[in-house]
Amino acid sequence: MNIIEKILANASGRKHVSPDDIVEAKIDMAMTHDLTGPLAIKSFREIGAKKVWNKDKIVIILDHLVPASSVISAGLHKIVRNFAEEQNIENFYDVGRGGVCHQVMPEKGHVRPGEVIVGSDSHTCTYGAFGAFATGIGSTEMAAVFTTGKLWFRVPEVIKVDVEGKFQKWVTSKDMTLKIIGKICADGAIYKGLEFGGSIIRDMTVEGRMVLSNMAVEMGAKAGLIEPDQKTLDYVNARTDKPFNPIVSDKDAEYEKVLDVDVSDLEPQVAVPHQVDKIKPVTEIEGTEINQAFIGSCTNGRLEDLQSAAKILKGKKIKRNVRLIVIPASQEIYLNALSEGLIQAFMESGATIGNPNCGPCLGGHMGILADGETCISTSNRNFIGRMGSTKSFVYLASPATVAASALTGKITDPRETMGKVH
Repeated sequence: MNIIEKILANASGRKHVSPDDIVEAKIDMAMTHDLTGPLAIKSFREIGAKKVWNKDKIVIILDHLVPASSVISAGLHKIVRNFAEEQNIENFYDVGRGGVCHQVMPEKGHVRPGEVIVGSDSHTCTYGAFGAFATGIGSTEMAAVFTTGKLWFRVPEVIKVDVEGKFQKWVTSKDMTLKIIGKICADGAIYKGLEFGGSIIRDMTVEGRMVLSNMAVEMGAKAGLIEPDQKTLDYVNARTDKPFNPIVSDKDAEYEKVLDVDVSDLEPQVAVPHQVDKIKPVTEIEGTEINQAFIGSCTNGRLEDLQSAAKILKGKKIKRNVRLIVIPASQEIYLNALSEGLIQAFMESGATIGNPNCGPCLGGHMGILADGETCISTSNRNFIGRMGSTKSFVYLASPATVAASALTGKITDPRETMGKVH
């Protein structure tokens, strides 16, 4: 069996599972946030439940509309706050105490290899970077998990993606991820699992791997896993003392197919409006004018992302007619960025710094685009109206490409910009 089949077999008390089998799996951790949480709580009450199945296995994080931007969002916050207090849920991260849910979950030790983790957010698949079977579910499904601690799954077929080669300077995991999405396409892995491996994956940081698993859902995948190695174990052990069981695929594991990718000649990639899988090399669209640039989100708001962008921006000024928004993904990352001088570098370049939250990626309360405006973003989706106006345009790229573009006011190759723009 491959890693996904082995995890689902363990969680359902079976020795063996195959694609299309239906299993009822025990849930190790369940996460919800301020937008989907209230709906889950409403359903939880409607089915007559009184107590959650295990308060220590539920995590609630306020991150989408933070701080509250309206009476409505304040009301949503109040609903989940009251629920957390009523159910004595200690893993509750209020405004100013956490950050973006998919960063806070592993950072606070709530993600462990070999586990089954569900979240009422589609990018819950991020935790696959730690060798966990993690997937997004609906709010009514979450109510069932709150009540029973179980959920049924159809065992997915799995596509193995082997990535080899070595990145050129200023080419990153985001560029690799966009390239893979372009190959598989947005509907190429619907309800399938993805297993990422190869020399480049082993060489990548845990943070870089999270980018890849985060965007598995943009290919339609149910989950996107990377086998846990020593880097994974070191990260997890530093954040939790709870026991866990790392799982890897059998050497004779079966896959629906194997996709080979070589990144040796890869240049920075960009997803152009309005499709995540409409991928072009940056050199093909250089010169496209932008109004806004965003560095952050659950895809690229981590410390190494901020470090990369700061190297390009330090000592320089962003283009006069461009707005650059930088949002660290968590309080911990924000503090580290402060101590390293990254925040100062961003502010001196002319950027606006946001508190840890989803920010413009959500298109809900900050960084909204007007008609005809264009944003280049490190986030994960560029659908019509994603960041505001349905007549706006969103391009997706790496932190390096976004930072370089903010300096010139147009989409720019970071390899050409570094050291040449003043």
